[in-house]
Amino acid sequence: MDILSNTVALSRIQFAFTAIFHMIWPVLTTGMSIYLIVVEGLWLKTKNPTYYHHARFWSKLYLLNFGIGVASGLPMGFQFGTNWAPLSESVGDFLGSILGFEGSMAFMLEASFLGIMMFGWERVNPVIHYLATICVAFGANLSTFWILVANSWFQTPSGGEMVDGKFVVSDYFQAILNPFMVNSFLHMFLATLETSLFVIGAISAWYILNNRHQEFFSKSLKIILAIAIFIAPAQVLIGHASGDQVYKYQPTKLAAIEAQWETVPAGESAKWNIIAIPNEKAEKNDLEIAIPQGLGYILEFKSKLSEPVLGLKEWQPENRPPMVGLIFYSFRIMAGIGFFLVGLMLWTTLQWLRGKLKAENIHQQKWLLRTWVLSAPLGYLAIESGWIVRCVGRQPWTVYGQIRTTDAASHLPPGEVLFSLTVITVLYSVLFVSAMYFGSKIIRKGPDLNLPIPGSDISTVIATESVSHIPDSRPLET
Repeated sequence: MDILSNTVALSRIQFAFTAIFHMIWPVLTTGMSIYLIVVEGLWLKTKNPTYYHHARFWSKLYLLNFGIGVASGLPMGFQFGTNWAPLSESVGDFLGSILGFEGSMAFMLEASFLGIMMFGWERVNPVIHYLATICVAFGANLSTFWILVANSWFQTPSGGEMVDGKFVVSDYFQAILNPFMVNSFLHMFLATLETSLFVIGAISAWYILNNRHQEFFSKSLKIILAIAIFIAPAQVLIGHASGDQVYKYQPTKLAAIEAQWETVPAGESAKWNIIAIPNEKAEKNDLEIAIPQGLGYILEFKSKLSEPVLGLKEWQPENRPPMVGLIFYSFRIMAGIGFFLVGLMLWTTLQWLRGKLKAENIHQQKWLLRTWVLSAPLGYLAIESGWIVRCVGRQPWTVYGQIRTTDAASHLPPGEVLFSLTVITVLYSVLFVSAMYFGSKIIRKGPDLNLPIPGSDISTVIATESVSHIPDSRPLET
């Protein structure tokens, strides 16, 4: 198939590209907003100016990500009317209202209070400012909720039926609370928070390695570690629960995730492929390295499954997910990163308990700090891999079992789709370079520890900061 002359393929590439790029930015805003609530709350409780300066410094990166997220997200909504008009006509009564809720309830709440959070420090009461920060965080995560409601409904449509090619809602709450919704939202919520924590930790480790603000950033590293102790294992558990749902509701996706071609009957042991080279034409794996009975223990914690694991051969080729190798390895990248981050959290916690993370000696943990720096992109990679599994594994359906992707796409000339894809690629490239430039500029400059504390005398604050913080300078070398 010539992709450049196939409208459906080009439309899918365009939506996938915009989704993958856009997802980078709200991941950090939704997760970092929780961190901002924590540090600002600590400032209000303890009156320690360090927490105030943490809130001011990290909110700059929040604002940058928010702006890029807004700019990159707009083309996604337009594509439902341009590239996917038949889909919008079929499910628009439900999908349109959900996306409307996301815009009017979530995005507007976040955007409305963002100005107070960023520029209201000296203008409103500290408690009012804190409430604004909470509203920003609530709006950001409410946006995640509504988006996951919509996508989960695509995975497990419920609450109505198709009548003459149009989905008619009979139970709105059943459609919202579809079988995938709760675990999907929790999995994404924890993913955004975990990714943000490890990004904050990576930036903190970078400063410490470069002998800059060691006391300041050792504190942020400990704060995010105290949260990650609970979040990282919880993410693994929710991920397992999501896998169980795929086993129950989307057996074709599970078969692709495991590169399982033959059906494993109930009561028999199922192996788990660590490495495989799927051959879709021959309907087999050219290479397998597997753990005997491993899949049974993953799904039901026992060697023999109570239900069969259907193989891909149970369905005709046109009803199977494409690109089995992509789905297979994307899942393993996601899961592998999840366990790696748990390991890094445990290693760091051990060093903390041993007293190795104090401001005066944390710089000695060079391998630990370097590992934290290298962990910065891993959360993003895990999230993008997970969404590849989620959406590519749903194929050939846009609405699982109801509307095929080929029927959901608009009938456009391929050249027009290719042109819009090219324009979006250029614009997103400019946005990415701009984000990297301004983000690195914020990080290189570092926190301003001389910012006056709201309601405090400026000279007192400066004197306090000069005593309680290590200057932003490198030691002289002999």
